[in-house]
Amino acid sequence: MTAVQSETALAPVAVRFTLDGTPLAIRHDGHVWAVATDPVRWYERESWWETRHRAPVGAAVVDITVWRVQVRINSASPLRTMEIRRRPMSEQWLLSSLDDAA
Repeated sequence: MTAVQSETALAPVAVRFTLDGTPLAIRHDGHVWAVATDPVRWYERESWWETRHRAPVGAAVVDITVWRVQVRINSASPLRTMEIRRRPMSEQWLLSSLDDAA
């Protein structure tokens, strides 16, 4: 099965982390999605010229934190792939995609 993107807009989500900072569960659309496999993290540069989000002068924060996680609602449900991101200087996590697992 190929991945089918079902979410395109950035939607706020609540993320629960382990003590070492790895996503454990994500609350989205009235459900708690448990992380089922090892998540992958990377960083992207903020496109400030497109978004107009700017860090204060002197701040050394320019990266967006991105996690790709495979999640499921329960042990019998199919895996889905979520990509969540957090902008610099923000505490809010945003869902950028929710796909069927390939």
